[in-house]
Amino acid sequence: MRKGSRDPARVGAPAPKSSGASRPIAAFDFDGTLTVRDSFMAFLAWRASAPRFVSGMLKLAPAAITYVLNRDRNVLKASTVSEFLTGTPRDALDREAEAFAAAVWDRFMRPDALETWTDWGRRGAERVIVTASPESLIAPFAARLGADRLIGTRLRFDAEDRVAGDFLGVNCRGPEKVRRLRAVFGPQVTLAAAYGDSAGDHEMMEIAEVKGLHAFSGRP
Repeated sequence: MRKGSRDPARVGAPAPKSSGASRPIAAFDFDGTLTVRDSFMAFLAWRASAPRFVSGMLKLAPAAITYVLNRDRNVLKASTVSEFLTGTPRDALDREAEAFAAAVWDRFMRPDALETWTDWGRRGAERVIVTASPESLIAPFAARLGADRLIGTRLRFDAEDRVAGDFLGVNCRGPEKVRRLRAVFGPQVTLAAAYGDSAGDHEMMEIAEVKGLHAFSGRP
């Protein structure tokens, strides 16, 4: 990592590496759970001109058709990254992500989800965002929330520190969320609570005491 760059997976205080930590762990999905809409597509639309965004989405039509047939979100999302972000310098992407978070925060975040997030903080929990969205995009939101850990889909950067057009690893959804949590907190990790809004959060719910599926509906 370059000197002075931020590791988006470490936001706030470092998370413990063992599931034997004394603090409870509360895991939150991001898109649709803490927010009212998908952040990744909103970010892409925000940073591109309207004609560029429309043309890019049209180019993704074959990948979208393939997704309908095989339901492979990894391929569809990787195609989207390739179309819209390939060649973007990491520093530029970080600046854009910061500006996007500042621009949309007040109309993006669910007030009831933020109340629950804050409550777990008061209770001394290790608060973790576990999301399928790219870590680089969600890092500014995680910083504003005071998250202890951000676990998300990781973009791959080339030797010149530009977006290579695909992922480092796979889309952080479903079983991958649990695999990543275990990689951080240990193979026997259990969560005090997990909150999510889709089938991609079911596996995370299975290792949680409080299962907050579709728990939030508030709007700013």
